[in-house]
Amino acid sequence: MVSNRLGLIWLLIGGIGLGAGLASVVLTEWLHLDPCHLCIFQRLLMLVVGIFALSAAASVWRGWNPLVPGGLTFLTTEGGVAVAAHHSWIQAYPSPTNSCVSSDPGLIETLVEWLGQQIPSLFLATGFCEDDRFRLLGLPLATISLLLFTALTTAALWALWHTWRIRSRNV
Repeated sequence: MVSNRLGLIWLLIGGIGLGAGLASVVLTEWLHLDPCHLCIFQRLLMLVVGIFALSAAASVWRGWNPLVPGGLTFLTTEGGVAVAAHHSWIQAYPSPTNSCVSSDPGLIETLVEWLGQQIPSLFLATGFCEDDRFRLLGLPLATISLLLFTALTTAALWALWHTWRIRSRNV
């Protein structure tokens, strides 16, 4: 019973992660949005969260220890919180010095550029991080992403804590 509930939590986290990542692709195409490097990186992190969380769900249902894929899910959601918070800050305080694009690209920009060359339909960055003209429910997409990553982090932490508690009782 408990493991089924934990498996469902991981499945829910995975479904939300994959759904949000794929929804960002659909929104980009449908509304002709120009995603920036941080938008694309958040999309990538959402997809990775989905894959790790689905692996944790599969581990629970097979009777394996889900702490490794669950821990990777948690760490990825934490990374998403950090990136989305930084992106929200850039949008809240736009200036020439607060841009995500510079003459010397960092690790995120380099990765997104490479991914954009490999799979442009998913990862091509064409916009600027300061641009927050498109809003959903009155909030910029970076803020919605921050809220979603925070909720997924909380759910992953809850599932990890319950997994650890169950495993420590059975030892």
